[in-house]
Amino acid sequence: MPAPELVAHRGWALRYPENTRLALRAAIEAGAKYLECDVQLSADGAPFLFHDPTLERLCGVKGPLHARRTDELERLFASQAGSFGKRFQSEPVARLEHVLELLELHPDVFCFVELKRVALEHHGTESVLERVLPLLEGYRERCALISFSVQALHAARARSEIAVGPVLEDWGELRGDLVRSLKAEYVFCDIQRLPSEGRLRLPSGRLAVYEVANPDLALELAERGASFVETFAIGEMLQAFGHMGL
Repeated sequence: MPAPELVAHRGWALRYPENTRLALRAAIEAGAKYLECDVQLSADGAPFLFHDPTLERLCGVKGPLHARRTDELERLFASQAGSFGKRFQSEPVARLEHVLELLELHPDVFCFVELKRVALEHHGTESVLERVLPLLEGYRERCALISFSVQALHAARARSEIAVGPVLEDWGELRGDLVRSLKAEYVFCDIQRLPSEGRLRLPSGRLAVYEVANPDLALELAERGASFVETFAIGEMLQAFGHMGL
């Protein structure tokens, strides 16, 4: 049975605050060869690693990330207290440069960088790409841009040779001209939005399915055609695969 590649969804997010340097580094140390992180821009345009539309769950303060300047965000901590209490109360909010530093240290690691819709809507697609693409240019062979906004990925295609991957809101999007004309290298899809059975066929690219924490389910998805499985439980999944001899 084929085994999928495992992607550390926001780092080792089951054990550490998501999208932090700590979570990403721990994922690599556990053996991850693929990372995924989310990018939003501060009020003054700096790319930070952040998933949520507001700062509350991770940082314990109200309002969106894009309402605060870099110097303000650098004084916040991404402790994710609701999950981890005070254990990580001094962990800072990470910037995009921090994941690139990890790639520099670990040349066998690849990263999927998701452009969050909240950033695209607030700052505009061109502004986000102007801030993100130059940073990724030196790592173009080891990164891919992904997003729910297929339009943003088309705009990235016009500016860069970096690989792209739409994140589907519905499996039926694959039949649409917007997705098909992108000729994406990757396609991401929530496991809840997959067809219930049968081969998972794409017009182009390789399929990544999220969120999966069951190794047997991951193998079933690979049998159906998934190349990647994205998981918060990267260390546990890698260990399970190891026990299976994979």
